[in-house]
Amino acid sequence: MQAHIPGSPDMVESVLQKIERTRQARKHKFYLRDERITLSHGSGGKATHNLIEGVFAPAFSNPMLDIMDDSAIFTVTVEQPRLAFTTDTYVVSPLFFPGGDIGKLAVHGTVNDLAMAGARPLYLSAGFILEEGFPISELRRIVDSMANAAREAGIAIVTGDTKVVQRGKADGLFINTAGVGHIQATWNMGQNFLRVGDKILLNGPVGDHGIAIMMAREALDIETDVESDTAPLHSLTEALLSAVGEGVHCLKDPTRGGVATSLNEMAMSSEVSIGLEEHAIPVHAGVRGACEILGLDPLTIANEGKLLAVIAPEQAEHALDVLHAHPLGREAALIGTVQAEPPGMVFLHTDIGGLRVLDMLVGDPLPRIC
Repeated sequence: MQAHIPGSPDMVESVLQKIERTRQARKHKFYLRDERITLSHGSGGKATHNLIEGVFAPAFSNPMLDIMDDSAIFTVTVEQPRLAFTTDTYVVSPLFFPGGDIGKLAVHGTVNDLAMAGARPLYLSAGFILEEGFPISELRRIVDSMANAAREAGIAIVTGDTKVVQRGKADGLFINTAGVGHIQATWNMGQNFLRVGDKILLNGPVGDHGIAIMMAREALDIETDVESDTAPLHSLTEALLSAVGEGVHCLKDPTRGGVATSLNEMAMSSEVSIGLEEHAIPVHAGVRGACEILGLDPLTIANEGKLLAVIAPEQAEHALDVLHAHPLGREAALIGTVQAEPPGMVFLHTDIGGLRVLDMLVGDPLPRIC
C-alpha cells in the first residue's frame, strides 16, 4: 500500500524534498512564533506540538522525557520491574456529557496512558481545582463517578490535593490525575519503534467522544445518539500483549488531535511513512453525519476509548482476532501499513480513489474536550 502522489515525477520529488528539508531543519533548531497562548495550543495538534517543542522540551530535556511518549518508563532499582509514570489534566466542558463526566474521564484517561506504555495501572493521584460557588452535590456526583471508575479498573486513588479559587477563575472544576503502573512488556515499544511493513490496527469507530462533547455543549439541532467512548483500555492491551508479545511495536490512544495527529507523531518519531485506507476506518453513522454538517474530519476528532496498535505484519491477523474477542475491540479493523518513504508523513487513500496527505490537526475546532 505505497503512497502514489499525482503529478509529474519531477514535481512530486521537488515537493517531497522541500517537506523533508523543513522537517530536518526543525529537528536541529525550533522556532515558536506565537507570542501568546491560544486555545489551539490545547488541541493536541500542530499548535500543541509547536508549544511543547518550542518551550517545554528544551527546558526539561532528559532521556526519559525526550522520547515523548505518553508515559515515562523508569526502574527504581536493578532488581525491580520497570514502572510507567504519567500525568494529565482535565478541563472538559460541559462537566457531564452523554456517556460520561469529567471524573470518569480523568480516571480512564490516565489508566489508558499507562496501558499504552504496556503497563498494568496500579495507583492514581487526584488533584482538584474548585471554583468558589461550585455545588457540593455536583462535586459529590463527580467524585463518586471517579471512585466507581477506579474500582472497575481495579486501581486505587491513593493521594490527592484540593485548591479553591475565586468565583469566575476556574469554570467550575478542573482535575489533574497522575498514575503509576507496572510495565508488562519486557521489550522496547513506543512511537519510535515502528518498522516498515508493520500493520496499523484500530480497535473501533473514531470521533465519538469529541462529537458527544460538542453536541452536549452547543445544543446543536442535530439528531444523533452519539455518546462518548470513554473506557479503560488496560485489559484490552494486556490481552494483546499476552497474545502477540514482541509483535506489538507501539500502542497509542488517539485522544486530542485524533487518529491523524497520533499517526503523524508516530511517523515523525520513527522516520517512516504511513498509508491508510479510508474505507477500512470505522466511523459511526451519527459521527460521520455530524462531521459532514459541521465541516469536520472524523480523523482529527478526539477519542477516549480507542487505541492504535502497530503490529508486526506476520502477527497482524492474530492481533486483530484478539481485539475482536474483547468487548472493547469487537469493531476493530486493520486500517493501514507502515512504509519507508517519504519519512514523517501520513497518506490517506480515499474512498473515491484519490490520495491526500493526512496532516496533524490544525487549529482547534473542539476546545475543552478532555
